[in-house]
Amino acid sequence: MSEKTSPHESSRDIFAAEDTGLQKGMGARQLQMIAIGSAIGTGLLLGTGSRLSQAGPFLAILYLICGFFGYIILRSLGELIIYRPSSGSFVSYAREFYGEKSAFITGWLYWGNWAMTLVADSTAVAIYIKWFSQYTSWLDAVPQWALALFVICAILFFNMLSVKIFGELEFWFSLIKVVALLIFMLVAIGVIIFGHPSGSAVGFSLIGEAGGWTPNGLLAAIVVIQGVVFAYAGIELVGTTSGETKNVEKLIPKAINSVLFRILIFYFGSVLLLTLVLPYTTYVADVSPFVTFFDSLGLSAAAPIFQLVVITAAISSLNAGLYSTGRIMYNMSTAGSGPKFGARMSKTGVPYGGIVMAAGVGLTGVFLNYVVPEMAFEIVLNLAALGTMASWAAIVIAHQKFVRLSQEGKYTRPQYRSPFGIVGDWLTIAFLLLVIVLMAFDYPIGTYTLLSSVLLIPIFMIMWYSWRGRIKEIARQRKEQHLSTSTFQASPQSDLHRK
Repeated sequence: MSEKTSPHESSRDIFAAEDTGLQKGMGARQLQMIAIGSAIGTGLLLGTGSRLSQAGPFLAILYLICGFFGYIILRSLGELIIYRPSSGSFVSYAREFYGEKSAFITGWLYWGNWAMTLVADSTAVAIYIKWFSQYTSWLDAVPQWALALFVICAILFFNMLSVKIFGELEFWFSLIKVVALLIFMLVAIGVIIFGHPSGSAVGFSLIGEAGGWTPNGLLAAIVVIQGVVFAYAGIELVGTTSGETKNVEKLIPKAINSVLFRILIFYFGSVLLLTLVLPYTTYVADVSPFVTFFDSLGLSAAAPIFQLVVITAAISSLNAGLYSTGRIMYNMSTAGSGPKFGARMSKTGVPYGGIVMAAGVGLTGVFLNYVVPEMAFEIVLNLAALGTMASWAAIVIAHQKFVRLSQEGKYTRPQYRSPFGIVGDWLTIAFLLLVIVLMAFDYPIGTYTLLSSVLLIPIFMIMWYSWRGRIKEIARQRKEQHLSTSTFQASPQSDLHRK
């Protein structure tokens, strides 16, 4: 923690009031596993299939590149968390360093990101379950949209109970994902050493035989990078949990420091192994590449078992999405940037207003699964990737402002700092701009996603001017309350009173 407090830094007490009512129910065991498993979801376990078929083995390199920038982002966020923990995470930091309008835009983009992720995850679970129709004929009669609806309702129920129950569910979901990926990696390494049962080529020679690292060209490989970004969505969840975590100064750094190892092992390692055990052309959209691998081994029970693991991973991501959207919307609504309903709090400390709102958006996924079930996942994946990039940009922009103000003596940086500093922040912004440019070349879905995002401008303008008066009034009241409290604590009379 910092050794001294400047006049500017003392204003953080104003923003600390944003978490009033939330319960400190997240422990070390739950936080560590959430940090490890929060981003192991549909982007990696389902989306990798279609991206491997398009990008080829170079996809593993893309995971490594995006993982490096993901680690920069997390270290920047970690420094801000130690400075001031908040369930509003970077939305709250945007409010402190850039004002209410920045927090408004950042918060709604991030909330929309997770709301779209709910759609993607519910769609993924429905696709995964339909996969079992080859074993159970009655599943053919169940429409994909009905399965998506059931999943959303079930996860909504569990999220409404308490943060402790969420943490416990996410602990076991994450544990299953991590163990399953470790089993895959051990089996894949065994296949590389002893050979594939079918006798087909394995190892790095397989990459050469299949056309090299970029068999379809470099542009075809790198335009799928928004899907890789989406796969990393969720790594910033440790920021949202900080408002409900015990002993933040000790637990958050431990959780964040484990991320680099996770990136190398679970992301780069698993995708690289997929390219070393089967030709990239074997993988297809709407089927998990991990299930494809186990299916190729001829083990009748392995593929269905791993498919159940994949379903668990998607439900985990859906669970985390509802948790995150609920806390972000609570933070925004208490500041006036969201509807009053978003600030509703249950007796057990669950901000159910924001959770219900997110679940409502998730129901649009049910509609997409009804109208275009074959395209639903890819459409929402691109929309969610935009929101993820906006949230990452907000983190590094807030961090560079915090560091710059600290250099001017207005703030004091904590002992736990980002080793990349401002340089890492600006490199990340350049990387995110490059990803957006590449999305435009991913025709038609990526191109249409960017064009449709322009519609957000008039929508945000209408929302801002509708709520601007309430936002400014709440900010004024918080400032006055803070000044009143500070004056009382500093007065001699208050000192006598405390004695």
